[in-house]
Amino acid sequence: MRSADWYAGTSKDAYIHRAWMRRGNPDSAFDGSRPQIAILNTASDLAPCNMHLDELAQSVKNGIWEAGGVPHNLPMVSLGETNVRPTAMLWRNMVAMATEEMIRANPIDGVILLGGCDKTIPALLMGAASVNLPTIIVPGGPMLNGTFKGRPLGCGTDVWRFSADVRAGKMSQEEFNASESSMIRSKGHCNTMGTASTMGCMAEALGMTLPGLAGTPAADARLLKASHESGRRIVEMVKEDLKPQDILTFGAFRNAIVALGAIGGSTNAVVHLLAIAGRVGVELTLDDFDEIGSRIPLLVNLQPAGEHLMEDLFRAGGLRAVLKEVEKHLDRQAINVTAKPLVDSLVGAEIFDSTVIATYEKPLQPEAGIAVLRGNIAPDGAVIKPAAASADLLVHIGPAIVFESIEDFHARIDDPDLDVDENSVLVLRGCGPKGYPGMPEVSNMAIPKKLLERGIQDLVRICDGRMSGTAFGTVVLHVSPEGAAGGPLSRIRTGDLIELDVPARTLNVKISEAELAARTPSQAMLAALAQPTRGWERMYIDHVEQAHLGADLDFLRGASGSASPRESH
Repeated sequence: MRSADWYAGTSKDAYIHRAWMRRGNPDSAFDGSRPQIAILNTASDLAPCNMHLDELAQSVKNGIWEAGGVPHNLPMVSLGETNVRPTAMLWRNMVAMATEEMIRANPIDGVILLGGCDKTIPALLMGAASVNLPTIIVPGGPMLNGTFKGRPLGCGTDVWRFSADVRAGKMSQEEFNASESSMIRSKGHCNTMGTASTMGCMAEALGMTLPGLAGTPAADARLLKASHESGRRIVEMVKEDLKPQDILTFGAFRNAIVALGAIGGSTNAVVHLLAIAGRVGVELTLDDFDEIGSRIPLLVNLQPAGEHLMEDLFRAGGLRAVLKEVEKHLDRQAINVTAKPLVDSLVGAEIFDSTVIATYEKPLQPEAGIAVLRGNIAPDGAVIKPAAASADLLVHIGPAIVFESIEDFHARIDDPDLDVDENSVLVLRGCGPKGYPGMPEVSNMAIPKKLLERGIQDLVRICDGRMSGTAFGTVVLHVSPEGAAGGPLSRIRTGDLIELDVPARTLNVKISEAELAARTPSQAMLAALAQPTRGWERMYIDHVEQAHLGADLDFLRGASGSASPRESH
């Protein structure tokens, strides 16, 4: 085992490694007979969705000991989308890099990844896949359903709804404030099909969790049981030498894309899956999301694309039941952490509540996966989630209203003199990987107050940033190249006619190519861009790739391997 490079032998160095690690452990812990398992734990009081992961870590430890391994808690940087500024996405690659380096630097034979809030799971997986030691993911799980005035509350999704209602005069500020105490009912991450829930499902569809684990509520005792079983299984995987790159084949990513469409998952999954694929050398492209997943039927009736919440999905049969319905689209060779094909784990899966999980023959929407758009605004691509959009806006022509920064947007959007109506197309730029930096979740721009008061709930919106997986609307996002990288978005002007045609997969500004090329990037946008001079932000801006490549750092693509570093003494 790899850990023998530290603990085996009679040298001074081996003595140091063993002696300092004993601390009451049995002699057999470091005699070479037991796999050393790191539990990469993103628990943090400042990442509320991950606060409970220490409890899961203890169950994982129990399982590792039972199977004959030696567990080690390895705290990792935690990311909570609710608190971290300017955006948790800025730090995803930093966590991935720290994960990779700490796994390689330590006497570790296998890895358990504990993540919750949405950037932690992809960050941990990117780093672990780069090292390629046996790995299992244990998602922290969604919170339980909360209620306000007798109706279920969708974490995140209802924040956007209630905020719009306050601005429209449909809800008082007092009612809005009162709902705050009901929004977060229990431990766990958002209970809608936001990015955290989506990435938990993606982890299982990729084959990186035990079957049936994704979506288990954080407060459910069965999550502790699954954590224990994951601890046992990782010890077996070390003995079998089953590694992420054995599991994360193109077929695994195909399965994830199919699942993404069927669950109505977050657009954020696109950049995360692209980044993970880049770490293991799988040639996944933005076009694969359209070709494989865009015409997968929507089967899961969850907010923001539907009505229910994650606890309902779990009781209705969970992800296994969903995957069973779309089994004919899945790659039958792709395996999971059991070393068996993913499709084998679907035997016996069934739907227990058809109001939550629809059948393949009677879907909620026949074609609802992520659609990839191209045109003179987004030559390298942009994405839209039709399941969360307004059907009547999927084909639309309207004049642009351009905002140079999120601050500019907030300053002007409710100006009574703003020349905006239901035909307008809101354009926000300077919010891409380099520009903000980090692609913040600002693309679902608020509808102008004067339109809300008229009952208008949606507009076409275009941005080079992201939106929360809990959000909804006709939002074109991840425009690539971004404005800060000189993309055409930087040259759009207020009044330009924008044409969106989702069925045709096009996004264009209705001016000549010569005129578009002759324009220079907006000086106001350039003045608003981030200008860090040091630290991670400086490194990030210098090296981050564009959204259509997964927004990883250019020098982190590919794998580093698990070779033991040079001795430390």
